[in-house]
Amino acid sequence: MSASLALVTALAGGAIAQTQAVAHATTVDVPCSVSDLVEAINTANGSLGADTLRLARKCTYKLTSPDAANPANGLPAITSEITIDGNGATITRGKSAAAFRILLVAGTGTLTLNKTTISGGRATDCPALPVPPGQVCGGGINNQGTLTVNHSRVIDNTATSSVFAEGGGIDNDGMATLNDTDVSGNTAEYTGTDLSAASGGAIANDGPLTVRYSRVHHNTVTVTPDTGSFALGAMGVFAPVTIEHSIISDNRSSAPGGVARGALDISSTVTMTDSVIRDNTASAPRGTVNGGAVGNGGTLLMTRSLVVGNHATAPNGGTVTGGAISVGPVGELTLRNSKVLGNTASARGGTAQGGGISNLLGGTVKVERSSWISDNTAKAPGGGTAQGGGIYHAVGSTTLNDSTVTDNKAGDGGGIFKASGTVALNNTVVKRNKPNNCAPPNSVPGCIG
Repeated sequence: MSASLALVTALAGGAIAQTQAVAHATTVDVPCSVSDLVEAINTANGSLGADTLRLARKCTYKLTSPDAANPANGLPAITSEITIDGNGATITRGKSAAAFRILLVAGTGTLTLNKTTISGGRATDCPALPVPPGQVCGGGINNQGTLTVNHSRVIDNTATSSVFAEGGGIDNDGMATLNDTDVSGNTAEYTGTDLSAASGGAIANDGPLTVRYSRVHHNTVTVTPDTGSFALGAMGVFAPVTIEHSIISDNRSSAPGGVARGALDISSTVTMTDSVIRDNTASAPRGTVNGGAVGNGGTLLMTRSLVVGNHATAPNGGTVTGGAISVGPVGELTLRNSKVLGNTASARGGTAQGGGISNLLGGTVKVERSSWISDNTAKAPGGGTAQGGGIYHAVGSTTLNDSTVTDNKAGDGGGIFKASGTVALNNTVVKRNKPNNCAPPNSVPGCIG
């Protein structure tokens, strides 16, 4: 080795060693003070390496004014790799404070949130994002980078707008993972007077999202009545989502004179395993409901999961498709060893199609591996039309393999009502449905009316 090369090598080694010495992980104890928390985040953002901020045990950090550099947020944007160990602490917006969300994870940021409650955020627009003016993103957390939430709560946050609202609790445009986390009591609300929408009372998802051992419950989506607007579910899914061992329950979508969809509004791909969707309600008096639990315009694979006790209601001449699941024109639904039980489609004076599942506009439904569709009801009192207590089918294809359709009720086609398209039964039992098993007579090969 030449002397000059040796010198270069030595200098390079020294530079690397110096960099490694600077870029080390640090842990900081943050007193129960908002100013100390703000200072700790700013310092972490400016340092090399990962930083852990350990909050004061069970402290409430009450934000009374927005961040000076990012006035749409209560805290400085996360721009580096930061872990917040909450120790049961709460970060909340003061009730009398101006409207702002709690946290923004920037595109360069990586945030891990442990044992922390995020509450009271109120978003009115998105900061520095390529979205239309007035769009709302994330009442509690807006993630543009990488977000992991562990053993935490995102509760009682709101996204509100007169233009378009989404993500009452979390708006995810980056990559996010929720582990053993509650997302509850959040709201997305559209307050304008023109046709528009609100999506994701709990979570609006535009990037890869994984939800494990978590609970999404008691969230709300509302729109201005009689504007024809869309209330699009507790989870608005516009990018792939994986859900495992989780519960989605007691969420509500409301769109009087408009369109309401269930707790999961899917425009991408959802893979759900060992999970439950229960007791959700989608309501649209004088309007249309697509799925009390799920409005599926994408691809949904459910394995060993349960859809139970959901309600879709459209009184005063409205239309309901799918008390549990409504499959759109390009939607694909696969149920494997799963159950659709005790769901209701109700449309007083209107039309109710599919107490359990509605495949109305050309989608593809596969029910297989000992799945059950039972005890669902389609009803339309007051002179309306109710068809397909278990399944309503038209245009597309529905195939049931090794499954059971029992004890469902409707005005006609208690088990299955086939208006058109293809319904195939393979080693599948259709029985004890009222007033009949399949309608019209002989429309479903292998089904005895």
